[in-house]
Amino acid sequence: MESEPGGELYVYKNNQRLRCGHTTGSCATAAAKAAVTIMLSKKSLSEVSITTPNGTVLNLPVLDVKISENSVSCAVRKDGGDDIDATHGALVYAEVSFTGSGINIDGGKGVGRVTKKGLDQPVGNAAINSVPRQTIFQAVKEVCTLYNYSGGVDVIISVPEGEQIAEKTFNPRLGIMGGISIIGTTGIVEPMSQEALVETIRTEMKMRLANGSAVILAVPGNYGEDFSQTVCSVPAEQMVKCSNFIGETIDSAVEFGAQGLLFISNIGKFVKIAGGIMNTHSRNADCRLEILTAHAALAGADNKILLRIMDSVMTEDALDVLSENNLLQPVMKSITDKINFYLNNRAKGQIITGAIIFSSNHGMLGKTENADKLLKILEGTP
Repeated sequence: MESEPGGELYVYKNNQRLRCGHTTGSCATAAAKAAVTIMLSKKSLSEVSITTPNGTVLNLPVLDVKISENSVSCAVRKDGGDDIDATHGALVYAEVSFTGSGINIDGGKGVGRVTKKGLDQPVGNAAINSVPRQTIFQAVKEVCTLYNYSGGVDVIISVPEGEQIAEKTFNPRLGIMGGISIIGTTGIVEPMSQEALVETIRTEMKMRLANGSAVILAVPGNYGEDFSQTVCSVPAEQMVKCSNFIGETIDSAVEFGAQGLLFISNIGKFVKIAGGIMNTHSRNADCRLEILTAHAALAGADNKILLRIMDSVMTEDALDVLSENNLLQPVMKSITDKINFYLNNRAKGQIITGAIIFSSNHGMLGKTENADKLLKILEGTP
């Protein structure tokens, strides 16, 4: 990460120079610090400085200041940098008022409430995660110390557009209702951050396990979610979307003590697992046709067939070639055996793993040896 004289932060990802932003947690901290400063100093403020958890100093504009007899409210605008998400541009408000004792932090309009166990906050709390709570607390405490104020302060964080924004996020799936979450472990948004995506997967998985799931059903995306409805009765809202992060999903299931982990995936992604590739994004590896060709050779395909597979544009085209030559079943058996090997290898035998593989045109292609066992546990059948 590098900074420019004007304070902008940049990172380089995939040979691109990308501008960083700041989290909703940084916005809430800055707004709270600004509001309590205005309240205690009785002076206007157009900009506020905070130090993020990773040590970065941010100077952020203070917006929409409202002063009443008993409280001060102001806002800081969320900036996602070059990693624009649903919260980019939203105003995050803090309203502060004097109280008897302590620094009390809660959520107002547009900040979600936790309704399920296993998340960062207990059920009933506002979805203001631990790190932002701590940075808000510390910022308010520092200002109170500066102005020799020893009384209490109530801090209400709100996001007027939060309820509408939350519909575009994972919050409803996670059991966070009524708004967005105030999050951020570093205070800085790094563009194309894999860490943020993996943390979402981990959070959802932890919540599923805390609410009684022994086995996690993971799907890379919408195709897997849709196909899963044809093979099991698990509701879509109970599935964990793992995107390309197969290895990290297995690691998290082991860490959180799951009994088992079942993947349901389109062959286009999961054929890579047969090559030991645990992040299926194309920029990491795209050897789908090579793997299919190798397994076709093991199944006895001649050079003409192998060349046709290698010349295919899409995985589905290669499957058509296999089907035409009565090779689809043996090749899929060989591939699912390898998928089974690499899933178990990553899990180190600490949990039961399995996979169900399908294609859009050919339907069910194969199951690993423990897939049906995991399905029964998921469905609660004997």
